[in-house]
Amino acid sequence: MGPTASGKSALALDLARIAQADVINADALQVYGDLRVLSNRPGPQELAAAPHRLFGYVDGEIRYSVGAWLEAARAAIHSAWAAGRNVILAGGTGLYFKALTEGLVDAPPADPALRAALAEEAKQAGLGALYHRLRALDPATAARLAPGDAPRILRALEIVIATGESLAVLQSRSAGALPKEGWRGVCLAPDRAILRDRIAARFTGMLGQGALDEAAGLAKRGLSPALPVMKALGVRWLIAHLAGELSLEAAESCIVRDTQRYAKRQRTWMAHQMPGWHRLDGSAPADWLEGALAAWTAPRSEHG
Repeated sequence: MGPTASGKSALALDLARIAQADVINADALQVYGDLRVLSNRPGPQELAAAPHRLFGYVDGEIRYSVGAWLEAARAAIHSAWAAGRNVILAGGTGLYFKALTEGLVDAPPADPALRAALAEEAKQAGLGALYHRLRALDPATAARLAPGDAPRILRALEIVIATGESLAVLQSRSAGALPKEGWRGVCLAPDRAILRDRIAARFTGMLGQGALDEAAGLAKRGLSPALPVMKALGVRWLIAHLAGELSLEAAESCIVRDTQRYAKRQRTWMAHQMPGWHRLDGSAPADWLEGALAAWTAPRSEHG
């Protein structure tokens, strides 16, 4: 996993060539066929160099779920293993990796009334009081949450109050698609300045690959703005440009800004949710490859 523009796809392809592996997509936007350019999906040359699975196989009118992806990923993994090949999962969607390694929790749906009551309690007593309450009811979950992570603290409390069982207990019954041993997690964490430059340069490349045509195609379909495919980075601003509401320069500025914010959220996820994963902080593809191979072959106890 790594933030957008960090070089995940290139590293995955290099590893796939060395390890005789299939590359399986773990990015929530690269599943959509409508987003070849704007999701920076691997192109024809990459697809020809190694088997790629779960890229561009979902139509944009579908609100694809983590659960649906997990089932597809499980099938793809076992198919590759049956063919005697290794597997490399690459993407930037932290929740996909969480489901992959830990499974999905059979939790109750959100209860608006209970959520509102907890939110009001947090407002009146402070989030610290709710965190202290969670520590008493579900210490295992509280231990891995930051005290300021309001959404997850509220959700964990909501689950234990509604079901009488802690989130930790529910999670213990879930199962991911990977065995507990036999896999390695690698996070790409390039220097922030380098990543900002890559994100800024990426827009020009996307334009040359047909990003405007892709946005025009989405606009023509008349899909709901609430669908994930319409919320993809760049879609909103390019459609606004095509409608004459924004200059291309203004659209570029908005896209780069949004992408940098998204990359920051991805880095935060890796820091908080993937504490045992090996981190690579190099800046060149050769650095990534050397570090990833070292993580792959090192004893698991060194990296969690």
